Amino acid sequence: MHANNEIGTIQPITEIGRIAHENNIYFHTDAVQTVGKIPVNVKELNVDMLSLSAHKLYGPKGIGALYLRQGVRIEPLMHGGGHEKGIRPGTENVPGIVGLGKACSIAKENLQMDAQKLTSLRDMLIDNVLAENEDSYLNGHRTKRLPNNANFRFTGIEGESLILHLDAKGIATSTGSACSSPKLEPSHVLMAIGLKEVEAHGSLRISLGHENTEEDIKYTITAIKEVVEKLRKMSPLWCASS
Repeated sequence: MHANNEIGTIQPITEIGRIAHENNIYFHTDAVQTVGKIPVNVKELNVDMLSLSAHKLYGPKGIGALYLRQGVRIEPLMHGGGHEKGIRPGTENVPGIVGLGKACSIAKENLQMDAQKLTSLRDMLIDNVLAENEDSYLNGHRTKRLPNNANFRFTGIEGESLILHLDAKGIATSTGSACSSPKLEPSHVLMAIGLKEVEAHGSLRISLGHENTEEDIKYTITAIKEVVEKLRKMSPLWCASS
């Protein structure tokens, strides 16, 4: 991944690509999270293949693109028909393709301005949430992260309870925990960076968009503090550690 979808960390794709090419290995990166948010140049990244999705940059859902470096050949997953240069049969989604192209054009035009705005709001959110909530931590790299991503963890709190209370306040968030029947599994991403299960379950992911304002961030900071304090009063985990 060019950048992780949960914790927002931007990976050293250029260096990885150089190592791959030195060993004659084809290299693909998933840039779904980065295209439209930070500069993405396939030559600078040293990639042979790169995938992106329109809905992550305000384009239509159901359309994406795969970049193939000249000379790279791939085996089609489906056969029949000569569409997409023989790579994928079936009538092209023309409205989706046009929408993706337009979304990319708009994103490129506004890239620097949007990135500066989102980075400022992100840093405001991170700084205040960490400052105003005891035993709160940031998951992922402090600066080498997507301009629109913040991922926190709070000692003594279940992430699921946190997002439900924030949802009641009109704030849409997600947690690092993924529900799977019959048991709740911690995020494999958070476990991979060395967190314990109880820490992974207490995580909160917040994604910002270009329509968000400073007022939205201030409201979210206040709401998180209120919810965290409320949940900790009811949490046996917090009471035991306090």
